[in-house]
Amino acid sequence: MEQARTTISKIFNGEPRSYTRFNLTQNMEGDNSHVEMKLSADLDEEVGGNGVGETHQPNGVHGPYALRKTGRSPMNICFLVSATLLIFIIGYLIGYLVHRKKEEVALSCKLADLPLSPPSVVQRETGAAPLMDWADVKSLLAEQLSADKLEQQGNHASHRAGSLGDEALANKVLSRFKAYSMHPWSDEHFVRVQEPDARKPNQVTFKGVTEKQTGFLSYSATGNVTGAILYAYYGRMDDFEMLKDFNMLLSGRVVLVKAGKISFADKVANAARWNVSAVLIYGDTDINELYGHVHLGSGDPYSPGFPSFNHTRFAAVQSSGLPSILAQTISWKLAERIIGSLEGHLPPNKWRDVIRLGDNDVVTVEVNNVLVEKKIHNILGVIKGLVDPDRYIILGAQRDAWGTGFAKSTVGTSVLVELARSISTMVKHGGFRPRRSIVFASWSAGDYGNVGSTEWLEGYLASLSMKAFSYISLDGVVTGSDKFNASASHLLQSLVKRTMKEVSSNQTSLQPMQMSDAAFPFLAFSGIPSISFRFTGTSDYPYLDTPLDTKEQLSKATSYQVTKLALDAAQVAGQMTLRLVHDYLLSFDLQGYDQLITVYTADITRKVLMLQKVREPSPMLPKEVTPEWLQGATGSFSRAMSDLMVFIRESELHDPEMCREINDRLMQVERNLLSPYVSPRDSPFRHIFIGSGQHTFKAIVDQLEAFRLQNSVVDVDTFKTELALATWTLQGCANSLAGDVWSLDNEI
Repeated sequence: MEQARTTISKIFNGEPRSYTRFNLTQNMEGDNSHVEMKLSADLDEEVGGNGVGETHQPNGVHGPYALRKTGRSPMNICFLVSATLLIFIIGYLIGYLVHRKKEEVALSCKLADLPLSPPSVVQRETGAAPLMDWADVKSLLAEQLSADKLEQQGNHASHRAGSLGDEALANKVLSRFKAYSMHPWSDEHFVRVQEPDARKPNQVTFKGVTEKQTGFLSYSATGNVTGAILYAYYGRMDDFEMLKDFNMLLSGRVVLVKAGKISFADKVANAARWNVSAVLIYGDTDINELYGHVHLGSGDPYSPGFPSFNHTRFAAVQSSGLPSILAQTISWKLAERIIGSLEGHLPPNKWRDVIRLGDNDVVTVEVNNVLVEKKIHNILGVIKGLVDPDRYIILGAQRDAWGTGFAKSTVGTSVLVELARSISTMVKHGGFRPRRSIVFASWSAGDYGNVGSTEWLEGYLASLSMKAFSYISLDGVVTGSDKFNASASHLLQSLVKRTMKEVSSNQTSLQPMQMSDAAFPFLAFSGIPSISFRFTGTSDYPYLDTPLDTKEQLSKATSYQVTKLALDAAQVAGQMTLRLVHDYLLSFDLQGYDQLITVYTADITRKVLMLQKVREPSPMLPKEVTPEWLQGATGSFSRAMSDLMVFIRESELHDPEMCREINDRLMQVERNLLSPYVSPRDSPFRHIFIGSGQHTFKAIVDQLEAFRLQNSVVDVDTFKTELALATWTLQGCANSLAGDVWSLDNEI
């Protein structure tokens, strides 16, 4: 009642309303892009939000109805009417304060910080049971996750993709999903992969001695070449450039590189740029079998952009990511023999173990891989949401491996199945009611380049559009115990950091997502905000993609903490998943992309202006090339983001339809960063910030830098086209974020 009196006093005494202060400061140099919004603390207690506080209420009743034949004086009538009105207002305010009390919200540009599920207040929504307090959700997950059950999930025998072992494991996952009432289904594909020819093995000849190699690299070019050997460290572009700086002849050479740092496919692609003839890759001490693939892409490279359903080949093309040179893994013993017998000299500081190899030492490489077709099965199951069941997050893990693949696939598959069991139990018996659905996926042919998951994406791309809102990869989640590394869409990086603070004390490091990452095709090909993460050591776990990737080796690498770390990984993935299906609004942080866009725009603007000043009056880049449109698109995105924050603040978040409208606008951001102007066959990774190709902002920046270094005239028409297409992709994203077409303007 005292609160009601205070509010009435505010209405009649004319106390000033709360205010909203918005300040957007953009530094086009990319230093500090800051967005700030503040709301006064008494906003939720003031009635002005529904208009009452803004309207002057009359003290009496005027007009023809004031003097009826009632037998009472006009003064009495005015008194009665005023008293009645006052009682009505008091009753209304009491009801308002009792039934409409909301938690105070301090709005920022991070959606993750919004109180999307009010604590201590049970709210009922159409089609959903009462919301559970988030602290209770976390406690329930921790109670359900079981170390014993994780142990029971592990220790799989050899299960190469498409093998009987892979099929047996698929059936095991399927039966678990059935037991958890997850309505599982199998997704079948017929894919082409390279395997060694059993009758004609791959081999390497050095100084007259030929050694057959049991390891292999799928999708290598085939044939045999002979060339002088040259050591190239890890095969990174910087390594090849340093060799070039030392006047080393690269063309026609066979290069020897170490495993690690970058993917096998990247090593071979880098070598091919320098016109070498073959690449030999070796691992650490005692590793004599090393497996992998060298397709610079994902999925079946013989049906790029199309699914491999029912032996169907939609187009007679090959992926542009297939290498044109030979690639083969070799044993540590052979690598040691090659290095030990060659001449060397003091290494440059950058390479502690570099050895300059002599021109007289030649190696012959013979690769006889054969192309085979395999039938693979992805196994999927679902826990359906109760408010928006057609909106879902996907948790996935690679199931296959060259050998036992304990760190590569066994731990991730175990975490996947344990999370499925735990969350389904939470729903059945714990009172948890997810708003949105959770899809659990066990992928096959991951070792050949995320083939199973990519074929699924290609097959159901239209169905997934505007329905799948996030993907979390569980591949290789434990390879060490010292650090926590994660790669994520800019929309989800805040969620990753916040979750890690609640789960583990390990130092968190956010890294750019690489093409070899299992989450990469979801983000860069399909535009689904994605996350991958792992607990890792100070040095790389050396046994991935080898027969030595066993439980014993991983236990040693983690100081015998595999089960604890797997539980921590389950907690990280589980909490992020539950947060995304529990809260009113998706925990997407738009500010991450806003800052990234601002940095790129500042860099491009600076480089364009610099090139226009070089060699005046005939500059390298003519004045007609302007970054103004890009600057306008950047501003459009920032304004759309800010307007959405205001719209959220003024919206009724207890209304399921309102939440769905807001979430759909958030979900469109990542998808609308896929360039609509490139072919998914030629450039499947169409994301303008994360993808690869000339359509990306990185390519535009690199092109400007190349023009500067080479001091050559720019191909103006090509550059203008690429810049215009990237700009309009960004503008389209901003327009979609802004809402309906009547909310837009045509100013850029």
